[in-house]
Amino acid sequence: MKPYIDLVRAVLETGTRKPNRTGVDTISTFNENYEIDLRQGFPLLTTKEISWKNIVVENLWFLSGETHLGLLKKHGCKFWDPWADESGNVPSAYGNFWRHFPVHDAEGRAAYNDQIRWVAEELKRNPMSRRLVVTAWAPGNAQKSKLPPCHLLFLFNVQMSEGGEPRLCLHLTQRSADVALGVPYNIAGYALLLELFSRFTGIPAGLFAHTLVDAHIYTAKADGTMAEYDHVPGLKRQLAREPRALPKLTIDSSIRSIDDLRPLLEADTETVMKHFVLTGYDPHPPIAFKVAV
Repeated sequence: MKPYIDLVRAVLETGTRKPNRTGVDTISTFNENYEIDLRQGFPLLTTKEISWKNIVVENLWFLSGETHLGLLKKHGCKFWDPWADESGNVPSAYGNFWRHFPVHDAEGRAAYNDQIRWVAEELKRNPMSRRLVVTAWAPGNAQKSKLPPCHLLFLFNVQMSEGGEPRLCLHLTQRSADVALGVPYNIAGYALLLELFSRFTGIPAGLFAHTLVDAHIYTAKADGTMAEYDHVPGLKRQLAREPRALPKLTIDSSIRSIDDLRPLLEADTETVMKHFVLTGYDPHPPIAFKVAV
């Protein structure tokens, strides 16, 4: 995971202090970019332990298009709780707009577009298309949301290897990137999406590319207050650790299309995880970071 380690170093070494809506200062840089070759292994961070179960469940939740936290709570995933309303709904949930993006039909009536299904089908019809885009940014929602989408747009692109073989690649644009807490989950989550779409289309997975517009690390204020939110010490501990070999992901052969994921929404945690087996994951111990809401 050299790209992630390099990102942490870049923000720590060149970032500038910025205030933000949370009240906790950040060290921030603009326009960080890197790419990861999934042929080298599955990019789950090894300098600290990351919950693979949470990544799988969260992305199944996204792909379901649901806004209610029920699926997450069923599997003990709590990280979306601070942004849910009293009914347990998250209107800005990524999957809501992935699967139900608000549009108008030819007669001007309100309708919805299933971007995930369209892209999966278009990849089979026209794999060389440059229009394989999925966006979570719906202005009517995002401009007033408690938490508008941070990783707001991704797109697939097929490139040819030196040997003339197609490779499915994914590029993610992220407007706001919490380097310590969010980015390791974002990398692994979208790598999982790339592997899934590779399975849906039969095109081997290639590169995951990532653009971070505002890459930031939460830090204590200059006067020493807000120290409980300071992510710098934990990240420096990670920099002192030797990265370990990346694990390998095996997706169950029963998953061949987006519709094959639906039965997993009703399954127990053990059954779900049997469909997404990670082997060789040997991370360093976890490091706790407090989230700035």
